[in-house]
Amino acid sequence: MENSVFELQYALDTFYFLICGALVMWMAAGFAMLEAGLVRAKNTTEILMKNIALYAVACTMYMICGYAIMYGGDIFLSTITGDGVTGAEEAATYAPSADFFFQVVFVATAMSIVSGAVAERMKLWAFLAFAVVMTGFIYPMEGSWTWGGEAVFGMYTLGDLGFSDFAGSGIVHMAGASAALAGVLLLGARKGKYSADGQANAIPGANMPMATLGAFILWMGWFGFNGGSVLATSGVESANSVAVVFMNTNAAAAGGLIAAMLLARVLFGKADLTMALNGALAGLVAITAEPSTPTALQATLFGGLGGLLVVGSILTLDKLKIDDPVGAISVHGVVGLLGLLLVPITNDGSSFSGQLIGAATIFVWVFVTSLIVWAILKAVMGIRISEEEEYEGADISECGMEAYPEFTGSK
Repeated sequence: MENSVFELQYALDTFYFLICGALVMWMAAGFAMLEAGLVRAKNTTEILMKNIALYAVACTMYMICGYAIMYGGDIFLSTITGDGVTGAEEAATYAPSADFFFQVVFVATAMSIVSGAVAERMKLWAFLAFAVVMTGFIYPMEGSWTWGGEAVFGMYTLGDLGFSDFAGSGIVHMAGASAALAGVLLLGARKGKYSADGQANAIPGANMPMATLGAFILWMGWFGFNGGSVLATSGVESANSVAVVFMNTNAAAAGGLIAAMLLARVLFGKADLTMALNGALAGLVAITAEPSTPTALQATLFGGLGGLLVVGSILTLDKLKIDDPVGAISVHGVVGLLGLLLVPITNDGSSFSGQLIGAATIFVWVFVTSLIVWAILKAVMGIRISEEEEYEGADISECGMEAYPEFTGSK
C-alpha cells in the first residue's frame, strides 16, 4: 500500500513538474514577442533569432556541463535518467530528468534577459558565444552556491547566512540583468539615443500589440516559474502552497502594473503602455523571491513597489546614458534586488544581512565574469555591428532577411 501511494505521488509530482517546466519554456516566446515589439521593425528578425537560438544553446550547454556544475555529479545521461527509482524508500519525489528539464528552462530565462538589453546593436554571433559561457558556466556556478547548496569558494553557504530565494528573483533575474549590464556598458548606446546635451531621445518600438502579447505570455508562464518551485503538489500541504503561490504571483503582477501606470500618468500626463507592461513584469520579479508566505494584499503591495521602482529605474538609467531598449536591467536587476530584500518581511527563515550578502555574491560574480567574457569577445571578434549596419537594421546584416519586407524596405 505504501509503495502504491508513493508511485501515485511520484507520478503526480513529476507530471506537475513537467507542466510547470513547459509553462516556463513558453516564457521564451513571451520574451521573444515582448522584445520584438519593443525594438524597431528593422531589428525584428535578429531579435527573434537571438531568442530561439539562445534557448537551444542554453538547453545544450546545461546538459553538457551546467547541471553537473550546479548540482554535482557526472554528465547528464549518467546522473539524472532516474533509473532505479522504484519505491517509497527513494528520496526523490519526482523524476530526476523532470528536475533537469525544469532547471534548464530557468537557465534560458536568465539568458533571455540579456537579449533585450543589448538589442539593436549587438552582433548575433558574439551574443551566442556569450550565451555558451553564461549558460554553461557563469549561471551554474552562482546557482551551485544558492540552490545547489555549495559553499562559496569553499568558505560558506549562503543558506547558512540567512539567504533565501524561492524561485529566483536574484538567482535568475538579477543574474541575467547583471550579465546584461556588463554587456551594455561595453557595447554603448544605440546611435541617436542620446543627444549632444545628454537628453534621451525616445525610440519607439515597432509593434505594441506584439509587446503586449509577450507580457501576457510572460505573466502566464510565471505561474509555472513560481508554482513549479514548490516542487510538489500531490499532498495537502504542497497543494495549498501551490495555490497560494499562484494567487500571490497574479496579485503582484496586477499591483505592479497599476502602480507603474499611475506613476507614469503623474510623470508624463499619459497612460504609458511600455511602463505598464514593465510594471507588471516588475511585480512578477518582486514576488518571485518569496511568493509562498505573503498574504494576497502584501503580494499586491510588493508588486506595487516593484512597479514604482521600475519606472524610476528606467528614467535613472536613461539619465546615466545606459541604453536598455526594453528596460530589462531595471525590471530584472533593480527589482530583482528589491524582491530579495522583501523576503525577510514575511519569511522569518531569512535575514536582511543574508539577503544582502547573497545579492552581492550573485551580482559581483555574474557582473565581473560577464564583463571579462564580453571584453574578450570584443577584442577577438567585436560585439557591435557597424554604424551603417545599425542604420540599415540588424535584420539585413545579421540574418539576411527582414521581418516585414513589404513595409520596411530596410529603412
